[in-house]
Amino acid sequence: MSDLARFLRAALTVSVLLASLGLVTWRQSRAFEELTRLDELRRRMSLAEAERVELERHIEVLESRAWVVPQARRRLGMHTASSSEMVILSGEANQ
Repeated sequence: MSDLARFLRAALTVSVLLASLGLVTWRQSRAFEELTRLDELRRRMSLAEAERVELERHIEVLESRAWVVPQARRRLGMHTASSSEMVILSGEANQ
Protein backbone atom coordinates (compact mmCIF):
# COMPACT_ATOMS: atom_id res chain seq x y z
CA MET A 1 0.00 0.00 0.00
CA SER A 2 1.32 3.41 -0.86
CA ASP A 3 1.86 6.19 1.63
CA LEU A 4 -0.89 8.27 0.00
CA ALA A 5 -3.41 5.43 0.33
CA ARG A 6 -2.51 4.97 4.03
CA PHE A 7 -2.80 8.71 4.62
CA LEU A 8 -6.22 8.84 2.91
CA ARG A 9 -7.39 5.81 4.85
CA ALA A 10 -6.23 7.36 8.15
CA ALA A 11 -7.82 10.70 7.22
CA LEU A 12 -11.10 8.96 6.37
CA THR A 13 -11.01 7.00 9.64
CA VAL A 14 -10.40 10.18 11.66
CA SER A 15 -13.14 11.98 9.72
CA VAL A 16 -15.64 9.19 10.40
CA LEU A 17 -14.66 9.12 14.07
CA LEU A 18 -15.07 12.90 14.40
CA ALA A 19 -18.39 12.80 12.56
CA SER A 20 -19.70 10.05 14.82
CA LEU A 21 -18.54 11.94 17.91
CA GLY A 22 -20.25 15.06 16.60
CA LEU A 23 -23.45 13.09 16.03
CA VAL A 24 -23.34 11.66 19.56
CA THR A 25 -22.76 15.16 20.99
CA TRP A 26 -25.67 16.56 18.98
CA ARG A 27 -27.95 13.70 20.05
CA GLN A 28 -26.97 14.15 23.72
CA SER A 29 -27.59 17.89 23.60
CA ARG A 30 -31.03 17.31 22.05
CA ALA A 31 -31.82 14.78 24.79
CA PHE A 32 -30.79 17.28 27.48
CA GLU A 33 -32.97 19.96 25.87
CA GLU A 34 -35.95 17.62 25.84
CA LEU A 35 -35.34 16.62 29.47
CA THR A 36 -35.25 20.29 30.42
CA ARG A 37 -38.52 20.82 28.58
CA LEU A 38 -40.04 17.79 30.28
CA ASP A 39 -38.95 19.05 33.70
CA GLU A 40 -40.52 22.44 32.97
CA LEU A 41 -43.79 20.81 31.89
CA ARG A 42 -43.84 18.65 35.03
CA ARG A 43 -43.20 21.74 37.17
CA ARG A 44 -46.04 23.61 35.44
CA MET A 45 -48.38 20.62 35.86
CA SER A 46 -47.49 20.43 39.55
CA LEU A 47 -48.25 24.14 39.98
CA ALA A 48 -51.54 23.77 38.11
CA GLU A 49 -52.51 20.80 40.29
CA ALA A 50 -51.68 22.75 43.45
CA GLU A 51 -53.76 25.67 42.19
CA ARG A 52 -56.66 23.33 41.41
CA VAL A 53 -56.54 21.86 44.92
CA GLU A 54 -56.45 25.35 46.44
CA LEU A 55 -59.43 26.44 44.35
CA GLU A 56 -61.39 23.34 45.39
CA ARG A 57 -60.69 24.13 49.04
CA HIS A 58 -61.79 27.72 48.50
CA ILE A 59 -65.01 26.51 46.84
CA GLU A 60 -65.69 24.21 49.80
CA VAL A 61 -65.28 27.15 52.16
CA LEU A 62 -67.58 29.34 50.06
CA GLU A 63 -70.22 26.61 49.93
CA SER A 64 -70.10 25.91 53.66
CA ARG A 65 -72.95 26.95 55.92
CA ALA A 66 -70.47 28.74 58.18
CA TRP A 67 -69.74 31.17 55.34
CA VAL A 68 -73.11 31.31 53.55
CA VAL A 69 -75.26 32.18 56.58
CA PRO A 70 -73.28 35.28 57.67
CA GLN A 71 -73.08 36.45 54.05
CA ALA A 72 -76.85 36.01 53.59
CA ARG A 73 -77.46 38.01 56.76
CA ARG A 74 -75.06 40.77 55.78
CA ARG A 75 -75.79 41.07 52.06
CA LEU A 76 -79.45 40.09 51.84
CA GLY A 77 -80.72 40.91 55.29
CA MET A 78 -81.83 37.31 55.82
CA HIS A 79 -82.18 35.69 59.20
CA THR A 80 -82.67 32.23 60.64
CA ALA A 81 -86.38 31.49 60.88
CA SER A 82 -87.89 31.23 64.34
CA SER A 83 -90.37 28.49 65.16
CA SER A 84 -93.33 30.86 64.66
CA GLU A 85 -92.14 31.60 61.11
CA MET A 86 -91.84 27.95 60.04
CA VAL A 87 -94.60 26.20 58.12
CA ILE A 88 -94.49 22.43 57.99
CA LEU A 89 -96.24 20.86 55.03
CA SER A 90 -97.46 17.30 55.17
CA GLY A 91 -96.27 14.91 52.55
CA GLU A 92 -99.80 13.73 51.69
CA ALA A 93 -101.34 14.85 48.45
CA ASN A 94 -104.93 16.16 48.50
CA GLN A 95 -107.32 14.38 46.17
